[in-house]
Amino acid sequence: MINDLVKYLKGKKIIILGFGREGKSTYKLIRKYLKEQTIYIADQKEKTDFLENDKNAVYIGGEVYLKNLEEYDLIIKTPGISFVGIDTSKYIHKIKSQLELLLEFFNVFTIGVTGTKGKSTTSSLIYTILKEQNIKTMLLGNIGTPAFDYIDKIDEETVLVLEMSSHQLEYMNLCPNIAILLNIYPEHLDHYASFEEYAQAKCNIFKNQKGADYFIYNLDNEILQKLVNSPKAKAYGVSLKENGDICIKNNYVYFKEKPIYNIKSPRKLLGEYNLNNIMFALGVSQILKLDLDKTIKSIQNFEPLHHRLEFVGKYNDISYYDNSIGTIPMATMEAVKVLKNVDTLIIGGMDRGLDYTEFIEFLNKSNITNVICMPKTGHDIARKLKKEKVYRVETMEEAVKIAKKVTSKGKSCLLSPAAASYGFFKNFEEKGNIYQELVRKTAN
Repeated sequence: MINDLVKYLKGKKIIILGFGREGKSTYKLIRKYLKEQTIYIADQKEKTDFLENDKNAVYIGGEVYLKNLEEYDLIIKTPGISFVGIDTSKYIHKIKSQLELLLEFFNVFTIGVTGTKGKSTTSSLIYTILKEQNIKTMLLGNIGTPAFDYIDKIDEETVLVLEMSSHQLEYMNLCPNIAILLNIYPEHLDHYASFEEYAQAKCNIFKNQKGADYFIYNLDNEILQKLVNSPKAKAYGVSLKENGDICIKNNYVYFKEKPIYNIKSPRKLLGEYNLNNIMFALGVSQILKLDLDKTIKSIQNFEPLHHRLEFVGKYNDISYYDNSIGTIPMATMEAVKVLKNVDTLIIGGMDRGLDYTEFIEFLNKSNITNVICMPKTGHDIARKLKKEKVYRVETMEEAVKIAKKVTSKGKSCLLSPAAASYGFFKNFEEKGNIYQELVRKTAN
């Protein structure tokens, strides 16, 4: 399989677009097998020391890095590169990603997971279920593991679980054997010309599936109801109500009229939205005819991922939670509903043009006493809140110090930004890590 990919790459004029973690991963793979072939690399950064010993690498940095792309035979684009406002018509057919090349040249069974929220949890849960049933599996993609880093370890027996972001799907023409579309909400509006473009990128996960493939999607998501129209694959609708192929009746998850999971069973993935994620994983388990008892045991023992409603600790009788993954209003509202006793909420981050009208109304009606607002969106929201105790701060350190003073004993303080971290932090992981460090430091 790797030989087929190398044969395809050999002799082509290739440019790697974006030279972060995934771009470097692509470069290493090509250079490993094609030691003398000229490789072009383009990135917004002016220069890099990474290539100083490679005489056959040409680096294009700075403002011109997106120029003359039509001159190349193949453009391997990393997810972070946006083409908003750029006419790609002359070379759109040349754009590929690591994941598309993987799907094209590796004849293995693939399970792709996308959605605005829940994809990391769901893909990790599916991976865990497979692994604990002694199936050779790998978890790759947007979860933080570039596919090309582990491509040499893939063989015909491997089942790949791929977390697929909208950026990875944007120009995708191939689809996984099982495509999962959890939900679509307004997000990443800075990367796309419109919300419709973002939604269509997500839908690329199933558009080119075939009759032998499977498509599992969220029937309860209003946006998806409009976008899913006569899929070619065998389709399974998931609903928290009683009207899906995978749905809930009488406190049981049903799969095709068969009760398979008691929703009152003990689990560490709390809340309705995590139950929804579990239902998708159960669907995969049933489609693949896995051992149901072992699947349920995996669900029961599965720990929430970092920064996803993660319990930081209880200090001075205040419970602290980190939900820094909550980068859209819907995610923050769901987190508040799950915890039930949130007394202090820390919000705010990068402004990407999201509509916060419903979120502001939710906060005003909620029992949350203290809302601590960080820039930029937090400061904008603060002006529209009718709460008595609204605090505008500039740093996470200020936010945690105020939270310690104002949160009532026996209640919770929740970080759930309802906005992206970029511009203020490297990513949501860094934001969550800093919050956790400050909570422990301040408590001590």
